[in-house]
Amino acid sequence: MGRLFLVDLEGSSYSCKHCRTPLALKADVISKYFCSRNRRAYLFYNVENVTCGPREDRMMITGKHTVVDIYCVGCGSILGWKYIYAYEKAHKYKEGWFLIERCKVLSPAGIPYVANQEAQDGQQTRNGHETWMAEEAQAGGEMDVDND
Repeated sequence: MGRLFLVDLEGSSYSCKHCRTPLALKADVISKYFCSRNRRAYLFYNVENVTCGPREDRMMITGKHTVVDIYCVGCGSILGWKYIYAYEKAHKYKEGWFLIERCKVLSPAGIPYVANQEAQDGQQTRNGHETWMAEEAQAGGEMDVDND
């Protein structure tokens, strides 16, 4: 596979919770309220210091997508995936974007995500749906939930 070099990210960045390898700049976050496998995830424009697995098609709640899993180059742990292709026209916007599960990274402040983070943030869960979804819908914003 060749030699992998770590890219040093200048600025506030998210990092791997296992080895603290910098992964993405805070400025590259598209959404902090994306859901994956009933867990919260971050959606990024760009990430660094990751390797990609093979392409595979996955059926998700929002339809079929071609994705590649992404792994930390520092420790090899799986972090999430990159959207390669969306079969549904309404989800084409995801192509080329990266999803990283919150439980796999440290915040820019170096703080790990904890399972009850929603409660700490004042965002209680109702019937499996978080209140931020209702608030965003009322505000007229777009929302997307991938529960795969």
